[in-house]
Amino acid sequence: MSDFIDPTDHAVWRPLWDLQATLDADIARLYADAATDGLKMAWVKELIKLHALGPVTITRLAAAVGRTHSALSQKVSAMRAAGWVQTSPGPDGRAKNVELTDKARRVVERLAAEWRATEAVVAEIEAEIPYGMLRVVRDIEAVLSRRSFHDRIADKLAGDPAWER
Repeated sequence: MSDFIDPTDHAVWRPLWDLQATLDADIARLYADAATDGLKMAWVKELIKLHALGPVTITRLAAAVGRTHSALSQKVSAMRAAGWVQTSPGPDGRAKNVELTDKARRVVERLAAEWRATEAVVAEIEAEIPYGMLRVVRDIEAVLSRRSFHDRIADKLAGDPAWER
């Protein structure tokens, strides 16, 4: 038997991760109930942004959703393969324009309705608890502005012989 102690058995923020998974599962059930076959929740923000912005380059869409060009390019490829977006040559030889397909146009208003409803429910939940998540996030950001998460972890690893190998 190994002396190894599995550090994944203890995670301070596991309740937060579990809560996020539960919330995501509830939203996924709404999409399943609405028969949005093949739609991944991870694509909803981009589809709504495309509806709002119209055809745009991957670079512009990445900036609008706060992602890197590389990450969004991969996501656009997956959405294109599933029939939610189409691409065409952009203003120069390197860029691609992205736009919604008819399939996406038929459901994007529903996606926007879900987004608004979800935000309204989140605001209600925030109002019902004494210390809302937005306050928690802002407080964590303030702590990390004094010393980054990276630097804090790096300091812990500096004294760990397993990391030094």
